[in-house]
Amino acid sequence: MSLNLLGMAEATRLTRAGRLLEALALLQGRCHTPRSRETSEGLDRKPIRTAHPDSQVVDMVPPGSRSDHRTAPNSDLRHASGAVLTEGLPQPHISEPVRGFIERFRPSSSPDLRGVVGRRARDGRKSLPDGARFEVRTFTNPAGSRMYKLYIPSRYAGKPLPLVVMLHGCKQSPDDFAAGTQMNEVAEERGLLVAYPGQPSSANPSKCWNWFSAGDQLRDRGEPSLIAGITRQIMRDFAVNPIHVYVAGLSAGGAAAAIMGSAYPDLYAAICVHSGLACGAATDMPSAFTAMRQGGPRVLEGAKRPLPTIVFHGDRDNTVSPANGDQVIAQSRAAAELHPMVSHGRSAGGISYTRTVQVDASGRPMLEHWLLHGAGHAWSGGSAAGSYTNPCGPDASREMLRFFLETSAAASYHHNG
Repeated sequence: MSLNLLGMAEATRLTRAGRLLEALALLQGRCHTPRSRETSEGLDRKPIRTAHPDSQVVDMVPPGSRSDHRTAPNSDLRHASGAVLTEGLPQPHISEPVRGFIERFRPSSSPDLRGVVGRRARDGRKSLPDGARFEVRTFTNPAGSRMYKLYIPSRYAGKPLPLVVMLHGCKQSPDDFAAGTQMNEVAEERGLLVAYPGQPSSANPSKCWNWFSAGDQLRDRGEPSLIAGITRQIMRDFAVNPIHVYVAGLSAGGAAAAIMGSAYPDLYAAICVHSGLACGAATDMPSAFTAMRQGGPRVLEGAKRPLPTIVFHGDRDNTVSPANGDQVIAQSRAAAELHPMVSHGRSAGGISYTRTVQVDASGRPMLEHWLLHGAGHAWSGGSAAGSYTNPCGPDASREMLRFFLETSAAASYHHNG
């Protein structure tokens, strides 16, 4: 077993955090994106399916005439070394050095590795820290009603905190998305509120946000009004710093986040679009297929002024073309003259990336684009406790929050200066 110091440090961190699946994959050198065929499953009457158990596909549009109201795959379908890590099924071979490393950090209350992995795979959730809450709440307006979950960190005591609204992908749920992105853990570390609006199957059979519907792309109409209403309800009921309100999403949720940024630039200080599309990339199902395959229209209506935006997209994403990430950046840039700075790196899990930051004349970061080389359609750096994650990639959750706070701080300094 060979592992560089950076990888060993990351494996130690993951193990101490109880994220044994990711630590195990990193230690065994298996931290990579599966070579799976990603398709828009569900649009054909005979959907294409792959034999590989980790070939998970996020439906981006409703499954046509099919009445298949499936939910997001449970994390017990995640696997390591080709064997499924669930009770009653084979456990992958773990070498003695690797097992010894994990045993050093495994909580004493856990009877064995298999039991730890099994429980985390079934739950996808950790117990809450003392004083923290993860509440189920509801918002209703003329457009309908949506349930959402709100994470309130233990340090909340009435002092205004940042708020991040997280929009899940198709077949996912608030709990699943929270587990996969680990945003509750980030919120506890940094002190912020995190909201997870839930899309019910009654609104979309695959629980997708309807990003491709013309009626769900406008301010104070349809789903944007519901998401904005949830945001404002939290700002009314809790102490929220109004200059630190953000929205992020994955896949269909990423496309919805782009819509929210476009429709409500006065509400959201910055957005994160992970494996998603620009606002207006499609207005119906046929154009949605085209946009997913090759990007939206050549000319997309941009914002009047730049919208701070961070994008993550895998260059082997066969569900949503990486061209869409470029279009999100172009749309958020508007007509501003920005200056790009390009850097390259590699995550501890072995995923290389190209990071492009665009700054204005004063040096303020406005746009940030992470192109993840060899990565597919999954949340980068996420936890295997949730669906559609790539634990080996850069930590999108922490990088996203870092960008959000940096851009807001820079904007505040620029305004006051």
